Amino acid sequence: MSFHLVVGTAGHIDHGKTTLVRALTGRDLDALPEEKERGITIALGFAPLDLDDARRVGLVDVPGHERLVRTMIAGVTGIDAVLLCVSAVDGAMPQTREHLAILELLGVPAGAVVITMADLVDEEMLELAVEDARDAVADTFLADVPVIATSAHDGRGLDELRRVMGTFTPRARPTTGPFRLPVDRAFSRPGFGTVVTGTTWSGTLADGSTVQLLPGEQTARVRGIEVHGGSVDVAMPGRRTAVNLSGIDTQAVPRGTVIAQGVVPCPQMIDVHYRHLPDAPTLSDGDPVRVLLGTAERLGRIALADVRLEIPGGATAFAQLRLEAPLPCMPGDRFVLRRTSPLQTLGGGEVIDPWAPKLRRKAREDAGKELLRLQKGDVMVWLERAGEDGLSPDDWARRAPEVVVEPLGGRVYAPKVVARLKGLLLEALATFHTEQPLALGAPRRELHSGRLAHLPDKVFDALLARVADRGAAIMDGALVRAAGFEVRLDEATTALAERLGASIAAAGIGGLRPKEVHEAHPEPEVAALLRVLEGRGEIVQVDKVGWVAPAAVDDLCARVRAWFDRHETLSTGEFKDLTQLTRRAAIPWLEWLDARRITLRQGDHRVAGPDR
Repeated sequence: MSFHLVVGTAGHIDHGKTTLVRALTGRDLDALPEEKERGITIALGFAPLDLDDARRVGLVDVPGHERLVRTMIAGVTGIDAVLLCVSAVDGAMPQTREHLAILELLGVPAGAVVITMADLVDEEMLELAVEDARDAVADTFLADVPVIATSAHDGRGLDELRRVMGTFTPRARPTTGPFRLPVDRAFSRPGFGTVVTGTTWSGTLADGSTVQLLPGEQTARVRGIEVHGGSVDVAMPGRRTAVNLSGIDTQAVPRGTVIAQGVVPCPQMIDVHYRHLPDAPTLSDGDPVRVLLGTAERLGRIALADVRLEIPGGATAFAQLRLEAPLPCMPGDRFVLRRTSPLQTLGGGEVIDPWAPKLRRKAREDAGKELLRLQKGDVMVWLERAGEDGLSPDDWARRAPEVVVEPLGGRVYAPKVVARLKGLLLEALATFHTEQPLALGAPRRELHSGRLAHLPDKVFDALLARVADRGAAIMDGALVRAAGFEVRLDEATTALAERLGASIAAAGIGGLRPKEVHEAHPEPEVAALLRVLEGRGEIVQVDKVGWVAPAAVDDLCARVRAWFDRHETLSTGEFKDLTQLTRRAAIPWLEWLDARRITLRQGDHRVAGPDR
């Protein structure tokens, strides 16, 4: 028989929840001595119930005492439906209403109202109890559900209750993504070691796998999985699951631990959408709160992402929960807020961003708008919040697996962030051209500074390539210039450029070394002008020779070609005689000719090259 549903009880203390479960399943869940002595449920209890349609329901019995609300929340977290128990003797009580509010805050989708102890009252009192229960659930998710009068003593209503439970349907739970099992019990079983139980929230887990105990870095190996006493090979979401962990003490897995496989964020700052209960006292920005999520509990403070600094009863707001300790959670998880003292349920809501940056007071309103977009499904907010740090492709895939964003240099950025970075790059390029108008372009690494210095090398290079691909910049070797940029010389620099060209031309193939150029022309613009003239093809730089006029280079090449029209080889001495160069200048020129395949070196001689 397969197991499909998890159904929890809820209601005021002594309203017959445990007795009802025993009547339905035949199991006594008051197992602890103090429970039997006091007649109340202190710990969570679990029992399977087989329905007539070959489905198995896992019943979760929770305590009703106001001091045990944390345990109650741990029990109803993740259930598919609830049996709200109301005593026919007492009617709806304060804890009934608090449990009902908590069930709504946790998003429990379905259920039934069960009037217990029907055998203890007459028909008139029973009718009043039914009406009282209907009034209590009016305007809630249980407003239109069946109200069933039951008695564990004479069995009335139990068959009808089983029939109604057969109409419940399981919640849709993701089988992909990380496996998560919030632990509500951990105990040691002789011969097996530590066993943890809980309702699987998402993902799947195979026997023999390694899991992580969150929060923290501790890991354990799974050595057995059971669903209500039946061994299974794979744990599925929505099942009451017991996992046998190898090599871990029970004390290492307290209630609130999440057994996980895959990446699950464990933040201390969580952005949420919060709903304040109508009867709760006003909640102010910075107030201390008790956060209950899954089976875990954390102390913290609330920071409102709202221009209002207070939340009155019945209001909703986006907020940030700042916790004293890490809390494993995912977007969409439900939570409950309680006062730290005196204990009182204040409200609850939904996790919107477990990767939240710290909320700045001056940015409350903007943060609220971002969270509204996230709540509506605009996942680009996560990339915008990551800013110029971006996210790794794996991190982005975990957050938004269905949204593909082209990486930039191995990181993923929001389109508006990429646009901003492009703007900063072009602004830096424009500034460079303004400050150095004679430079043919900016060195790449000089642009990778200032506001862009924080970018990894791969990201900066990819950004530069993307700007160039869009035609906004031109890359020329190690230099970058803005599209459309040209060096424009004024009258004075034009005259200086003409004097430079004349000096270099006069030197012939002997050339002018940089030091000689600057000695002859000490003006500060000379270095930049040399590159301008080179870019225009008006001068050529020959290694170890210096700057040479193109006409002199052409004349040299012509003389060498003419030499080979009459000779088979050219020695160094012959080259010196041909050019009237010293050996110091002749050798670099011969190497230059070799590099351009005008000549080819063979031993101590040159022969004509293929490009002569």
